[in-house]
Amino acid sequence: MSHPQNILFLCSGNSARSILAEALATTLSHGRLIGYSAGAKPTGAVHPMAIELIQSMGYPLEVLRSKSWDEFGCEGAPKMDYIITLCDSAAGEECPYWPGHPSTAHWGFPDPAAVKAGDEAMLHAFKQVEMGLRNRIELLMDLPIDKLDHLELKEQLHNIHHQTNLGG
Repeated sequence: MSHPQNILFLCSGNSARSILAEALATTLSHGRLIGYSAGAKPTGAVHPMAIELIQSMGYPLEVLRSKSWDEFGCEGAPKMDYIITLCDSAAGEECPYWPGHPSTAHWGFPDPAAVKAGDEAMLHAFKQVEMGLRNRIELLMDLPIDKLDHLELKEQLHNIHHQTNLGG
């Protein structure tokens, strides 16, 4: 990659999955990717278990906030190279216009915050989502981005999700 690539992760509430993805993309890539997150109907708060996991990554907690995807569709917003939906409801929503025609894909994960079997089970669910996101982001970083056209890149983004789901 010749310059840092901006990647926006979308989930309805922007409190867990998309927030984790934002932190992972930025920390794993060491500046090659800049992660952002947003939601269609933001909860207004970041889930405490997401904060706990993100803190261990060394990502600055002060930048975390649950926000609307409208912020990224307006003038002056960072131009996105990729937009990835992480929950089925966000994938089905009518998204705002994204300037620059970013490559898009859906990497669906169950909502770890919806686990009702106690804190231990919920933490396990959060760690599973973190691991799945980590795998996909590492595969994205391995792509020869500069050598792929828009359609090839979109196909590769979709393939990342499908190849990581084969074993589990």
